Amino acid sequence: MDRTKWFFHPLLILVFSILALAVSLFLYIYWYLEASAGLKAIVRRFNLDAHQVLSLDTWVVILVLSILVGIILMGIFIIFVYNLKTLQLFRMQHNFINNFTHELKTPVTSLKLYLETFSRHELSRQDRMKYLQYMIVDVGRLSDNISRILNLAKIESKSYKGEFLLKDPADIIEQFYKNNAHLFQGCRIHVDRAVRRECRCRLNPSLFEMLLMNISTNAVTYNDAETPTLDISIEDGGKKIYIRFKDNGKGLEKTETRRIFRKFYQVGRPEDRTARGSGIGLYLVDQVARIHKGKIAADSRGPGRGTTFTLSLPCKTGDGDASCRRPSPD
Repeated sequence: MDRTKWFFHPLLILVFSILALAVSLFLYIYWYLEASAGLKAIVRRFNLDAHQVLSLDTWVVILVLSILVGIILMGIFIIFVYNLKTLQLFRMQHNFINNFTHELKTPVTSLKLYLETFSRHELSRQDRMKYLQYMIVDVGRLSDNISRILNLAKIESKSYKGEFLLKDPADIIEQFYKNNAHLFQGCRIHVDRAVRRECRCRLNPSLFEMLLMNISTNAVTYNDAETPTLDISIEDGGKKIYIRFKDNGKGLEKTETRRIFRKFYQVGRPEDRTARGSGIGLYLVDQVARIHKGKIAADSRGPGRGTTFTLSLPCKTGDGDASCRRPSPD
């Protein structure tokens, strides 16, 4: 940092402002006590009426002044914290723009290279098919990034479409992975529905599938294992249902388990990141959980030991009976 700028650092200005205000209050009280002592000496020397010279209301003024100064200090501190958060958000947005530009530019550059290769050279069918597969992957990356931005805009503007229906989350989960098996080739995804009650929750299917997609792609992207694994278990908690997504990915530090749900937040320093992303995938997961009156939490035993995401959703009741019930026998 430039030595000429450290003096204007917001934290240093805040400290100097608080010290100046506190010293001013201290000097005022000190001056008052010294003046009062002098007046008392004059009263005793000339046998004057103390009530005519010394006013008890002055202590009330000092007390009120101290309270006002305290309020001013609190206001300064709140403004300082707000400005720090604004600065942090600005930096995260800046990182997001840089990373997202990279996420868009890389597949576009790759597609351009493949198309130029097709236009300039005669390729065998085997080579054409190989390059076409690469292009399909790049198009998929572009589509995923664009979808995340559009979904973020819809959720924050509350313009998402679709109604909330009373459905069993397990049915939606199994159908989602069945329909999107091509996106998770080479991965092992297991859904455990064993020994549990049939639970129905009020869900928006499209938003819930968005949550599943972001958790799944996160588990696969940030994973160095030979076979990325995602184990999904569904537990009945009475008035709530708990859905756990356990992967064998890179894992997290304990301090990161809450931060990862912030908008634009990415784990680690930019120069240390081995995988780049937009920083909005898990933010979308958290927002979708909130829309469904639920919560999402992350837990990890440390780097290299995987991460477990736990989604809790309320079970709705109808006609006086809980919607979590045991399946009726065939």
